Amino acid sequence: MDVFFQFLFGFIVAFTGSIPPSMLNMTALKTSLQKDVQSAHRYIFGVSITVLFQTYIAVFLSKYILENPSILDTIEKFGTVIFILLAVYFYKESKKEKRLDDQKNSQQKKYFLTGLFLSSLNMFAIPFYCGVVAFLEVFNRFIFDVFPIIVFILGTGMGTFCILFLYVKFAKKIQKKTGKLTKDINLFLSILTAILAIISIVKLIYKAISL
Repeated sequence: MDVFFQFLFGFIVAFTGSIPPSMLNMTALKTSLQKDVQSAHRYIFGVSITVLFQTYIAVFLSKYILENPSILDTIEKFGTVIFILLAVYFYKESKKEKRLDDQKNSQQKKYFLTGLFLSSLNMFAIPFYCGVVAFLEVFNRFIFDVFPIIVFILGTGMGTFCILFLYVKFAKKIQKKTGKLTKDINLFLSILTAILAIISIVKLIYKAISL
């Protein structure tokens, strides 16, 4: 029962954590609308694979990282730079003319790699799952045995996959509901990543002042 709880909690945390608009789910939406469903599925599979590794790192380094907050600060600083670069990238993409190129099957591998790449740039995933593990540990609900850990990791991967799958499945309905929001997703992603960068900078400045 404890193992099932560990899987369920991992699934729910990853699923609900990916519901708000973010770089990852908006890119899944964009891929589905501008390319095709198969490309989007390859993308979300790549994202989910990366989440498995990020959760693995978070679980096995959770105690060490929580005892050494400086590591989290370094990750946040690196993540801030990444968000700034992504904001510039997506803004430039939004300015380009839209092209309607046919995609060959051999070219669709890039969407899986895109999923791996973008998800790996999410520097906040490891601190997030460290926090989840720490929360469960406080209530003695996290089991640091091999099988329960594997189950928890699989839960986060499946939770991420399922929510992104729903974004892809209902992409057209989301587009109808949001209207202008998804007409130029690159611009939206640029604004979103810029906001995240600003929040991260403000947070870092506040920490520096508080020292």
